[in-house]
Amino acid sequence: MTDTIISSATKEVAIGFDRPFAVIGERINPTGRKLLAEEMKNGDFSRVEADALAQVAAGATILDVNAGIPLADEPAILAQTIELVQSLVDVPLCIDSSIIDALEAGLKVYKGKALLNSVTGEDESLERVLPLVKKYGAAVVAISNDETGISQDINVRFDVAKKIVERAADYGIPASDVVVDPLVMPVGAINTSGRQVMELVHRLRTELKVNTTCGASNFSFGLPNRNGVNCTFIACAIGAGMTSAIVNPMHEEVMLGIRGGDLMMGHDPECKNWIKAYREPAPEGEGGRGGRRRRRG
Repeated sequence: MTDTIISSATKEVAIGFDRPFAVIGERINPTGRKLLAEEMKNGDFSRVEADALAQVAAGATILDVNAGIPLADEPAILAQTIELVQSLVDVPLCIDSSIIDALEAGLKVYKGKALLNSVTGEDESLERVLPLVKKYGAAVVAISNDETGISQDINVRFDVAKKIVERAADYGIPASDVVVDPLVMPVGAINTSGRQVMELVHRLRTELKVNTTCGASNFSFGLPNRNGVNCTFIACAIGAGMTSAIVNPMHEEVMLGIRGGDLMMGHDPECKNWIKAYREPAPEGEGGRGGRRRRRG
């Protein structure tokens, strides 16, 4: 069993083979959200605050925080956002940026053990990101592509993941602190993409013994009823061994797939999470506002 432990100042979360699926909330990300990007650039974080609180209330166990805004001071905004979010919620954070200075700015102010998003198999990325992971004692998302791009051959993607895990070990970073993203491609463009991910996740779990994650909504890109597709994908991915994903927990269908997957795999002891989420309220007079009915006679 492999556990990836990340934490905030007060709360620890374990991503693991025999753990409930880790829900990484994706909403604090200005990419594709022009209004949020403009607000964050101008120092208005009211929408960030609302998204942080709403995602945790909806079931997120980790929050992804991204401040990738064109022509803005990303390191400063990311650090400010992390401090704000950590003052509002107690869940651990995934620090998300493609800019090294921004990643380090976020790590400097972070309280706890962060999940860093991300490193690729490109030598330049490995040489710049892995020292940060080691220096700050973080865990890291490892994306299975390299200088050649994203291969359609899952054997190549597996080899890239293996390279990252081995290079991390050279820096003294254990495999348990590497969470591999096998890369989810849109099924509308590549009909076999679902099967590819399931096969690759199984190999990553059984051969490399690492935890896995993905941007789950990529799978449904371009299709109608995307939440329905994502629900099915997530449940199947959990069955294949995936242990976390970056999703929008505000989408009830997505959370349905996660809770159903956990239920199926025995990661919801006594079905408590499922029952809590979906049990119908007691009728009036039977434990509802009318109170418990007394036995007569």
